[in-house]
Amino acid sequence: MHPLKIPGLKHLLCLGAHCDDIEIGCGGTIQRLIAEYPGLQVTWVVFTSNEKRKLEAEKAADLFLEAVVNKQIIVKDFRDGFLPYSGLAVKEAFEALKSLVQPELILTHYRQDLHQDHRLISELTWNTWRNHLIWEYEIPKYDGDLGIPNGFVELNETQTQRKIKLIKECYPSQWGKNWFSEETFLSLMRIRGMECQASSRYAEAFHCRKMFF
Repeated sequence: MHPLKIPGLKHLLCLGAHCDDIEIGCGGTIQRLIAEYPGLQVTWVVFTSNEKRKLEAEKAADLFLEAVVNKQIIVKDFRDGFLPYSGLAVKEAFEALKSLVQPELILTHYRQDLHQDHRLISELTWNTWRNHLIWEYEIPKYDGDLGIPNGFVELNETQTQRKIKLIKECYPSQWGKNWFSEETFLSLMRIRGMECQASSRYAEAFHCRKMFF
């Protein structure tokens, strides 16, 4: 694998509408970034949760970021499925976050995602940070809205399997859902690995709309 080359990367911001979105969409990429950028600072923000899901999300974030010394994990309690209808409060949360962090790379939802919560988080990411590198990750689901990504991050076998292991371990509340399976997560990474001809066979994919170097 070629090393990831992101000029000046010191601070990574990860944004997710729901408690497992970041892990599913870019959990492998986060592992690579942590490994390849020693001393990386990470801010991890989840916008919707309840009492049970918050505990799951905090556990997952801690495990994915266990090698990170300088990290901040924020799990908010907006209502799942209703983010656009709490738009003012969500916008204010973004403005507050903007004053706290100035990341060089932001991982957020795909702008054309058909889930209303995902889409709002993506829109507000772009509205809030205008001079930053933003990668939009994808979430497999019922809507069938996977697009044609233009960025790929190759994952080795260890990163691929650890991502799946931690997702399954940390989110027992999701075990009964038909999409929540090792097959789903592995299949998408395998397809994206095939599309970019990854030597490891696995990759995560992103939509990168603007790049400036």
